Amino acid sequence: MNTVTIYKHKKPFCLENGKKIADFEITYHTYGTLNSKKDNVVWVCHALTANSDVFDWWKGLFGDNCLFNPKEHFIVCANILGSNYGTTNPLSVNKATGLPYFLSFPEFTVRDLAKSHQILADHLGLTQIGLVIGGSLGGQQAMEWAILEPKRIKKMVLIATNAQHSAWGIAFNESQRLAITADRTFYAQTPSGGSKGLKVARSIALLSYRTYETYAATQLEVNNDKVNNFKAASYQNYQGEKLVNRFNAYSYWFLTKAMDSHHVGRKRPSVEDALKQIQAKTLVIGITNDVLFPIEEQQFLAKNIPKAHFKELKSFYGHDGFLIDTEILTQEIGNFIKSADSDNTVISLHKIA
Repeated sequence: MNTVTIYKHKKPFCLENGKKIADFEITYHTYGTLNSKKDNVVWVCHALTANSDVFDWWKGLFGDNCLFNPKEHFIVCANILGSNYGTTNPLSVNKATGLPYFLSFPEFTVRDLAKSHQILADHLGLTQIGLVIGGSLGGQQAMEWAILEPKRIKKMVLIATNAQHSAWGIAFNESQRLAITADRTFYAQTPSGGSKGLKVARSIALLSYRTYETYAATQLEVNNDKVNNFKAASYQNYQGEKLVNRFNAYSYWFLTKAMDSHHVGRKRPSVEDALKQIQAKTLVIGITNDVLFPIEEQQFLAKNIPKAHFKELKSFYGHDGFLIDTEILTQEIGNFIKSADSDNTVISLHKIA
């Protein structure tokens, strides 16, 4: 059973910075049925521009005949705060003014995204989450949630993510925001404002999601005499337009700011101390040729999360491999789930062929 629902929170949602959002709403998908023990929950935290329909964007790992399927699991995926796929975001109407928020939307953090998951889980009556999984920004959310509520999260899979967003990652995001704000229509505060800038921002982002080898193979020119209209240029334009057709510049601007905020050590003794609060049995998967989230960041997670195992994957697709290489992810995550109840909590450094 596949159901999409909007949860309307009855209280204002208080953000980490003290600001509040009235009429807070969360759009979420559920698949399958919660069993009598309520221990078959798989909660998906999605990445930057995804939506709550995980069966649509994580095919091969989630689906009727996949590792995570509705026959065995009760799967939940919530659209994150700030995203334009149904959850309260900058294009939502501000109750105080009767107009869309646009740039007056309050800034929020990854920790706020995790707290919104808590709110929805409480509403659904889920006292325990059998497994939470996320890649990239999704992994950052899952990690924060496991720190905030260590007893609720039983198992966790973190892919291509980190404990704090790096200066490198922040620089990529700032370059994208500079592109958006260079488009003067961004300040006109209309739903399509900043669209040209968003197209450029997406083009910048793609360079961090893929690799030199990816472009060399997929955008290779066969005409040695060509001096214009290159495949790589056409690809960047196409991908930019594709995002503009399904997203908005305001959500993108705020969500990249939220990603920059990710730091599990904030207002805690240290990053290491925060990670040690995690009680979930954890699988950390790193991608060796990930430009945006280098493998050292996942090794750090595995070293400091008490019950963590580490797996290393080399993907032709770089960072985007966490969305594409689902066959090998199915194998490794499936093995992790089968062995999660064992007493062996030693971190294993293992390369995935």
